[in-house]
Amino acid sequence: MRTQRLRPRATAALALLLAGLGALAALARAAEGTAVAKPGGEPSAAELPLEVAVLTRAPNVPLPIGRKYPAKVVVNLEVKEVTQRLADGVDYTFWTFGGEVPGLFIRVREGDVVEFHLNNHPSSKMPHNIDLHAVTGAGGGAASSFTAPGHSSQFTFTALNAGLYVYHCATAPVPMHISNGMYGLIFVQPKEGLPPADREYYVMQGDLYTQGATNESGLQAFDNVKAMDERPTYVVFNGSVGSLVGDKALQAKVGEVVRLYFGVGGPNLTSSFHVIGEIFDHVWTEGGMKHLQENVQTTMVPAGGSVIVDFKVEVPGTFILVDHSLSRAFNKGALGMLKVTGPENRRLYSGKEIDEVYLGQQSAAGSAASTREAQLVAQKAEAIARNPEIANLTKDIQLERGKKVFLSACFACHLQEGQGLPGVFPPLAGSDYLHADKERAVRTVLKGLNGPITVNGKPYNNVMPPQEFTDDQVADVLTYVMNTWGNSDGTVSADEVKRIRRAGQ
Repeated sequence: MRTQRLRPRATAALALLLAGLGALAALARAAEGTAVAKPGGEPSAAELPLEVAVLTRAPNVPLPIGRKYPAKVVVNLEVKEVTQRLADGVDYTFWTFGGEVPGLFIRVREGDVVEFHLNNHPSSKMPHNIDLHAVTGAGGGAASSFTAPGHSSQFTFTALNAGLYVYHCATAPVPMHISNGMYGLIFVQPKEGLPPADREYYVMQGDLYTQGATNESGLQAFDNVKAMDERPTYVVFNGSVGSLVGDKALQAKVGEVVRLYFGVGGPNLTSSFHVIGEIFDHVWTEGGMKHLQENVQTTMVPAGGSVIVDFKVEVPGTFILVDHSLSRAFNKGALGMLKVTGPENRRLYSGKEIDEVYLGQQSAAGSAASTREAQLVAQKAEAIARNPEIANLTKDIQLERGKKVFLSACFACHLQEGQGLPGVFPPLAGSDYLHADKERAVRTVLKGLNGPITVNGKPYNNVMPPQEFTDDQVADVLTYVMNTWGNSDGTVSADEVKRIRRAGQ
């Protein structure tokens, strides 16, 4: 049988048909999760679809990535040096990725090619770079991103490994750059994604070393000696004391699954991460995707490490996020809240509001005192601006500050209304012992008290330890106690405390 040759027009038609079929096949492969590739090789970055990464401020997390194929993702991150609140009345000059501590959250997909732009704001005083633990390459990107103020650097990497990774500045002195706030998280989402969650939040812990004592007011500077000795002044979630309490608490509803992306910037401490009143249903240990643990109470997260946890909230209430090295939580700031609303389930839990004594300064009363203090400070500034001779709001501000000190350290023994505990802890309300000698009261706070005393005609014999307060804090808390619950015993100034402390009386 003789084969007929196709006419040129028929040949062209066949070629178009085959090309169309090839294009459809390519689209089908892309829909199945494979990007178009050259025969025998992976697609080049130029052949991948282009996206600009959406970066979010803590505690927010970018939406899950829904695509089933790799992309070229452009990340733009700016370094800024900013002075902002560390604690009530305490400011600190943070070095940041994106103007925030922790740095902005980055989310990409396993297999993505990431084009990274690091921009150092012209107002910065220091050069900076970035080391992303998700990068396979020299310095995790640090070797390619050393950036002077007013300049920009660019490098590219492929997100080979799924997981939750820390990033941080790696410019010398590295511990100082990290402690000053230069850390964040990048999540390389696995190709198959994660199980769905109703709420996703971003929380990071960091340790700070200030030249002043904990809660000493004013602008604080970095203390290198404390950092080398690993004696942090503050241990905080999301960059400041109280960043996740009160009206800034995380939110959820009964029945929802909450997922937390938690990391530790460090530079030094390991966190014992725990949520009081909840059990982690799932824990992706150390931020990896391989080992999934269930029903975990507390998970260890090293400096420069991370973890993903999720849990279903079954009952309403306020659940407390802490580093379970609890002095860090209740005295240095590593404490946050998850507020859950919805119907009660008495079968699971009988229900009770949070014990205010348990939370101390982070309680609702402490938060209200912080808010009131800020209002009074603003009123004072406004009044002085109108008339420099006006400073009559000083005592009211001191009372609110003193209330917070009392809530942080005193009322567990003396109780919220200063009534004390009969036979154990003497009352402060209506106390003749307190009224009789102001300097003795100052010495008691500074040096503690041990042995029998008589208060309002009743004997007490217990131990009060010395309090590690600044002069301002001693003055504030005594002024609060001496002018509350019916007491009217004048004020105490920081200068008076300083004099008594120096005299060693």
